[in-house]
Amino acid sequence: MIIDTPEVQDINSFSRFESLQEIYGIVWMLVPIFTLVVGITIGVLVIVWLEREISAGIQQRIGPEYAGPFGILQALADGTKLLLKENLLPSRGDSPLFSIGPSIAVISILLSYSVIPFSYRLVLADLNVGVFLWIAISSIAPIGLLMSGYGSNNKYSFLGGLRAAAQSISYEIPLTLCVLSISLLSNSSSTVDIIEAQSKYGFLGWNLWRQPIGFLLFLIASLAECERLPFDLPEAEEELVAGYQTEYSGIKFGLFYVTSYLNLLVSSLFVTILYLGGWNLSIPYIDFPSLFEINNAGGIFRTTITLFITLAKTFFFLFISITTRWTLPRLRMDQLLNLGWKFLLPISLGNLLLTTSSQLFSL
Repeated sequence: MIIDTPEVQDINSFSRFESLQEIYGIVWMLVPIFTLVVGITIGVLVIVWLEREISAGIQQRIGPEYAGPFGILQALADGTKLLLKENLLPSRGDSPLFSIGPSIAVISILLSYSVIPFSYRLVLADLNVGVFLWIAISSIAPIGLLMSGYGSNNKYSFLGGLRAAAQSISYEIPLTLCVLSISLLSNSSSTVDIIEAQSKYGFLGWNLWRQPIGFLLFLIASLAECERLPFDLPEAEEELVAGYQTEYSGIKFGLFYVTSYLNLLVSSLFVTILYLGGWNLSIPYIDFPSLFEINNAGGIFRTTITLFITLAKTFFFLFISITTRWTLPRLRMDQLLNLGWKFLLPISLGNLLLTTSSQLFSL
């Protein structure tokens, strides 16, 4: 059977078109992920700069001012220095665990950003179990810290890893119970649905007013999950040198440093989503989108406005977390565990019981 040359050319051109379409689809799928990673990286650099400026103001000293205007490039300079430093391995440590630990900690936190709606229609994956996916993924991070402490072959590092695991378990349970209360109020576990459920009565419809106890519990538990002062016992320098980070240098130490700020940013974002209405900003009987004709404007303009609202709320809670770090003293390990198991857990269980009862009586 002989096929004419024009037919062969048509078949070849069609196959090339199909392959180009596949490549275009793959590239277009990677663009949102790449954009999210770039945005998160810029956000971390801004948070590091803000923490140094705020801590300098609290302590009445001069903060970063030489690297770029107002010292905004100081975090970038520090990251470059860590990239160029030598990576040291403990001679008798477990090298695979020592190397994998920081990667597990960073990847587990980065995956949490996939379910966060940063703006109107600006979410990587709107899942029905979004908030619980965040809790499930973030619970993997302490495993990386425990692997790092064990692989260092250092008793101080191992104790730091054990403390990190114990602290995470102690405060993750109250955190999950607070999230479950919000899911019951919103009749959904999707982050987008939770925001939409708070938009009916303006800022009076925020879960902050319906769940004030849960809000305080969530704020305390999220600080403990981020290992921020006064809950930074896994890396208490006066007793554990630097905890699970003691033997690390170079980029691996930098990964732990980035992980703490990534966790702080994602926790502040979830406070905004669960309790402050996410991208919604309106006063009852005054609809801001209609007032400024945002609904009739282009999608890019509306997305930009709602993104700004989300980030403004998020950075407000970042300011509170940073101020808390440079204001309160560190707790002892027994005080930290007592606070989690004897106070936060019973109160969060009671809050969940009250929320469930109110939802049942409202049926």
